[in-house]
Amino acid sequence: MKAHLMYRDEDFDLNASLPPNEADLVHDLDLDTVLGAMANGDEFLLRVSRTALLTGLNNPAAILYRQQVLADCLANRDVVRQIYALVVKAVADVRRHFWFASNNSPSHLMYQSPQIIEMFLGFLKQLYTIVDEHSGNFTSPGWVTLFSILQSELDAEYFAVVEEQLQQLRFKDGTLISAQLGPANNGVNYVLRDPRQTRQTWKERLGVGGRKSFSFEIAPRDEAGAQALADIVNRGENLAANALTQAADHIADFFTMLRTELALYVGCLNLHERLARKGEPTCFAQARDWSPAVLSFTGLYDVCLSLRNEQRVTGNDANADGRSLIIVTGANSGGKSTFLRSLGLANLMMRSGMFVAAESFSASVGEALFTHFGREEDTTMTSGKLDEELARMDTIVRSLKTRSVVLFNESFSATNEREGSEIARQVVRAFLDADIRVVFITHLYDFAESFFLSDPATTLFLQAGRQTDSVRNYKLISGEPLSTSYGEDVYNRIGGWFE
Repeated sequence: MKAHLMYRDEDFDLNASLPPNEADLVHDLDLDTVLGAMANGDEFLLRVSRTALLTGLNNPAAILYRQQVLADCLANRDVVRQIYALVVKAVADVRRHFWFASNNSPSHLMYQSPQIIEMFLGFLKQLYTIVDEHSGNFTSPGWVTLFSILQSELDAEYFAVVEEQLQQLRFKDGTLISAQLGPANNGVNYVLRDPRQTRQTWKERLGVGGRKSFSFEIAPRDEAGAQALADIVNRGENLAANALTQAADHIADFFTMLRTELALYVGCLNLHERLARKGEPTCFAQARDWSPAVLSFTGLYDVCLSLRNEQRVTGNDANADGRSLIIVTGANSGGKSTFLRSLGLANLMMRSGMFVAAESFSASVGEALFTHFGREEDTTMTSGKLDEELARMDTIVRSLKTRSVVLFNESFSATNEREGSEIARQVVRAFLDADIRVVFITHLYDFAESFFLSDPATTLFLQAGRQTDSVRNYKLISGEPLSTSYGEDVYNRIGGWFE
């Protein structure tokens, strides 16, 4: 049996390689805040959520498959949590009782494997009861397939047969093994037999009449004889032990994988409940093919900022369909960096099959997401700030794939206007030529104006909102690049003055 709640036809790989820019994504997008809300203190939920967010999907159909599974989870959250708690307990109980299993001899496996199967059998019965009671409330392909498999495989007849087999494997009537003589009178073709067919009659047990079998006893101190007998038993039980071990491993793998694949959805439930308590909107993104370019949203907000504040946060609306480049200019502390984080987080959440923090969100699905955000000055003085920015840019270029999205936040501003604009211009044009889409927040007016004059049809220009009284409303609006960041507003807020 397979869980297949993350993919239609494959298992979720918890040990998948994370992207080379993992550290930058976590730092720049404040991913630890989102992951902390999803995990809610559970290390396993944290690990699964982190892997799912950072590895992502690049196929709209695969994203939709997960979204449908998650929609069922949101509609039946108590049932999902009940199933998750059950599989967590099953995995934990088996590990607790059989952590010492280091003896791989057939005789030991013949003793241990039925115990493991019997323990899992109890959990399978509980799972079947939950499925039988609630399966009609789930409609997604992932859940429907899983439930139909469980209902067809785990019926009353199945449990009866397994319990009967487990009872036989206790070997209350002894272990019956057949063998043949091979070359040099060595035993060959050892086979474990069903002892029920060769039970002694009461006359044989009393020694009355003829006998159809003979026996002998090994002396209590005959260690060599005991070892020889043990070797014979191990040979006879070897095939059966392997089959039982594989059966136990198969059931254990099912519970382990079900736990892993449910973990992402439980993490989503934790995050959704946090946002719902504040009245923050969420939606399922409309994942589109890479071409033509699609990016439009309403009420898009920074989920990390919302999680850190008691009040609801301001969302943004924009339509960048058909645009491969977005350039944002305008007021300091006007919400530009917050917007960039919200866009990056929405991209990762969409590609992992989660809901996104917006009223509506539609976007093309790319291969990867990269960030190039400003960093603090190098306190060791081993390199200048521009050198550090260029070094990180070189690292990104070496890992970059076509059909990717790159987010720039005040990049190349450590030098003068002319040089910074020229570096930014050449980098961005090279990316656009390579079918890489760019969102660029900047105070480099020369850079922004050059695209406004040369590429107005393929570039969306946004401004950070600023009211006439210098108050920020943290809303981005469409408009041509601004030549000022209104630094005097910040100066005045901290006690400065201008005539």
